[in-house]
Amino acid sequence: MPSPTKTRKMHADELDIDETLVARLVAEQFPQWAELPVTRVASAGTDNAMYRLGADMVVRLPRVPGGARQIDKEHRWLPRLAPHLPLTVPTPIAKGEPAVGYELPWGVYHWLEGENAYEAPLTELRDAAEELGRFVAALRKVDAVGGPPSWRGDPVRKHDAYLRTAIQDLSTAGTLDATAATATWEDTLRLPQWDAAPVWLHGDLLPGNLLTSSGRLTAVIDFGGLGVGDPAADTIAAWTVFDAETREVFRAAADVDDATWARGRGWALCFGLMAEHYYGDTCGNGTNPVLAAVGRRAVGEVLAECGGGGR
Repeated sequence: MPSPTKTRKMHADELDIDETLVARLVAEQFPQWAELPVTRVASAGTDNAMYRLGADMVVRLPRVPGGARQIDKEHRWLPRLAPHLPLTVPTPIAKGEPAVGYELPWGVYHWLEGENAYEAPLTELRDAAEELGRFVAALRKVDAVGGPPSWRGDPVRKHDAYLRTAIQDLSTAGTLDATAATATWEDTLRLPQWDAAPVWLHGDLLPGNLLTSSGRLTAVIDFGGLGVGDPAADTIAAWTVFDAETREVFRAAADVDDATWARGRGWALCFGLMAEHYYGDTCGNGTNPVLAAVGRRAVGEVLAECGGGGR
């Protein structure tokens, strides 16, 4: 039997997780599934480890203590939101309890077929832009009363100090035009803020959280950032997934106003700089080259659109 494969750690407080642990948790709490094989799912996700359970299920375990609430949130809200959404989303099956060796809640979900859009890029970009835009608009329209706050539902300016450090460090390393990045970021800080009632947003519409099949968009996954607030961050996909032409298709389908769109562009810049600075090889810990690459792409798209030319 091959030795268990531990997930690669990206954070100082990350927990030890491997197939042996997951198999034991399942056997202790859900003995009806004790004989099913457990296999690690390769993922660039930063908050949760994923293990396939048999052919039809997947186990999702927070990597760090700060992610503990994500499981309860998904199990509570996904069944309520799913009927209103035009794309497939994960279906929770069972919720595991903290146990010896792993003291956080964890979840079991139906397995969704497909590959993430980073590993298997969308080829039908125009269709995907319209479909994901409609998804964003539909989610925003669901009654948000009682919804938890999203980690990207607050004003993006809360990241100002870190962003300025990232700009300086990446510029010093020769990988960023600091003048263009700073100008675009300062334009973001001057934008009018969301002053309407909070609405639902996914909060993390990156290529790794979109499933594809034969080049078409089939599902949206990873609702750890789900919550209510300013919907601007759900336009991040415009710069992390789409190109200049299909970006406008996404924008029309998402049906957001100019200020929300501009704040979303600021969120894309913020995400991109933070991802490359934290996870990349140049200035960061080098633990997540996939997310760092998505970040670089987002920064390049934003700066090109704003006339800064990227790198």
